[in-house]
Amino acid sequence: MSSMIVISATAVPDHLRGALTRWLLEVTPELYVGTVSARVRDELWAAVTACTNDGLAVLAHPADNEQGFQLRTAGTRRREPLDFDGLTLIAFKRESQETAKPV
Repeated sequence: MSSMIVISATAVPDHLRGALTRWLLEVTPELYVGTVSARVRDELWAAVTACTNDGLAVLAHPADNEQGFQLRTAGTRRREPLDFDGLTLIAFKRESQETAKPV
């Protein structure tokens, strides 16, 4: 059964962007939307995670939970999805003092 997915892929190689546009619409730069099967979704996500490197990627897809969707992330990111009693919440990582920008 097909379902709608959304992938946000920032700072990823051009060949990955091309691969995503074979299956999904790039509705705005770096934001892909489409309806695919679970197998295609998993294959696309495997390609994304293999190529993300220093970039960032987030996949949102339907799931049988309270919120009705599930998030997957790859790459370096400041926001981290956390499970809190069955709800996905977003936690922000603090910058370490060495990488913090002086005020």
